[in-house]
Amino acid sequence: MKGEGSPVELEPAIRTRLEEQVRRYRELHGLLASREVASNPARLRALSREFGTLAKTVEPYERLKKLRAEKDDARRMLETETDPEMQTLAKDEFESVARRELALVEEVRSRFLLDDADASRNVIMEIRAGTGGDEAALFAADLFGMYRRFAESRGWKVELMTASPTELGGFRELVFGVSGQDVHRLLRYESGGHRVQRVPETETQGRIHTSACTVAVLPEVEEVEFVLRDEDLEIDRYHSSGPGGQHVNKTASAIRIHHKPTGLIVQCQDEKSQHKNLARAMRILRSRLYDLEEAKRHAERDEVRRTLIGSGDRSERIRTYNFPQNRVTDHRLKLTLHNLDRVITGEMDELVQALIDYDRKLKLEALSAGKV
Repeated sequence: MKGEGSPVELEPAIRTRLEEQVRRYRELHGLLASREVASNPARLRALSREFGTLAKTVEPYERLKKLRAEKDDARRMLETETDPEMQTLAKDEFESVARRELALVEEVRSRFLLDDADASRNVIMEIRAGTGGDEAALFAADLFGMYRRFAESRGWKVELMTASPTELGGFRELVFGVSGQDVHRLLRYESGGHRVQRVPETETQGRIHTSACTVAVLPEVEEVEFVLRDEDLEIDRYHSSGPGGQHVNKTASAIRIHHKPTGLIVQCQDEKSQHKNLARAMRILRSRLYDLEEAKRHAERDEVRRTLIGSGDRSERIRTYNFPQNRVTDHRLKLTLHNLDRVITGEMDELVQALIDYDRKLKLEALSAGKV
């Protein structure tokens, strides 16, 4: 058979961890069926999320075990069958199972390496204009358009939560939510500094200007998962500012929340409803605080995360968009693509897949070296 169907094995460290996950998965299955958990909504929700996260790795791993039993049956038939026609059928079956096994091993390995507890979460994204004045604000609008179109191509929902527009059509700051399948798994690599090089429309000498924006990708957490204490919050209500209209300055609908322990401040004023602005501000604050805690926790033990996802320093430059050369360069990957015209309109799949593959490679190397 020329090596067809030779053993395809998961790394021992991965198998050990997967068996631990299988045990926890079965334990959770029992807990979720218990009356004690069913009567506690907060615990039920937390355990259900953990169960769902584990299922994405455990269930393919269990399918792999069953497939290998089928492969053993097909091998025995191939070795014992004497009828030429049946032998041909057995050989076809064995080779088909072997191909499915290879694909399933890759799926299990990738899921194990890349699907942490946040992988399936929705996200809140923040884009802020940095150096470059009006040109940076216009670039912020371009980045928002890029992410929005990428999200729409995948059937995700985009919700603009708060924005600070400029007169030229740019944004000093944008905060928006993205919800759908595998959102955080695919967008988490976008946090960091994004630099643009191009000739602004207002430039009469044809000179290339360099501007920058920062992007933050925050996993969104639910209220029951991350409780904000009333005594830690200082909430101010004030009149919205912005382009005139009947509603402006009539009601104090804008919200500013100061989280006293960390000093974080969140403001929302885009909705006419004070209640909606407060709910959005709380969602943003909760995600920012969760991201801070996760960054601290990972920084203590995970070099891989700092290498690829970043240290939490939003000034860290991760990508350059050069319009005159139609070039986009991801500095973490040392990857350059000459299709910026398509990337900026939302065709990000090649970049995203390259980042996923690189992340997987780094984590597999770290796992093999005992660093994870």
